[in-house]
Amino acid sequence: MEIRFSEAELKEIEQHKSKYPNPKSALMPVLWMAQNKWGWLSNEVMQYVADLLNLTYAHVLGVATFYTMYFKKPMGKYHVQVCTNVSCMLHKGDEMFEQVSNKLGIGHNERTSDGLFSLEEVECMGACGGAPMVAINEDFYEKTNISFVSKMLDELK
Repeated sequence: MEIRFSEAELKEIEQHKSKYPNPKSALMPVLWMAQNKWGWLSNEVMQYVADLLNLTYAHVLGVATFYTMYFKKPMGKYHVQVCTNVSCMLHKGDEMFEQVSNKLGIGHNERTSDGLFSLEEVECMGACGGAPMVAINEDFYEKTNISFVSKMLDELK
């Protein structure tokens, strides 16, 4: 697999860089673009981004490992996040995580053997008033329950 942004993507990166006095500030949106393009941030992808922005690999790796939104290994086509922080836990978010884990046969930050699903137990998704909270890729669901989540997962198969 060739690691290279298209001309249109390189123009978008230049637009991100132009917003800031230092190109280092464009790192997060460029990492997001890279993850969307290649599915995760391999060492080669992070080195490519570092070279594009004239940054060290260590700096890019530090940012990518600090933020959990960046995947450092291949994840499923459908990435399921279940919040188990206090508000969600009080509304059975921890039980929901266990039930989803059992249904998919995987644990935290694991991927099903067919590559369809990955699962992550998250600390907080910022929707405490809508607990329990679940996200599938970029779709967020508040005040959910296990039957709703189980049905959604079945429909994605």
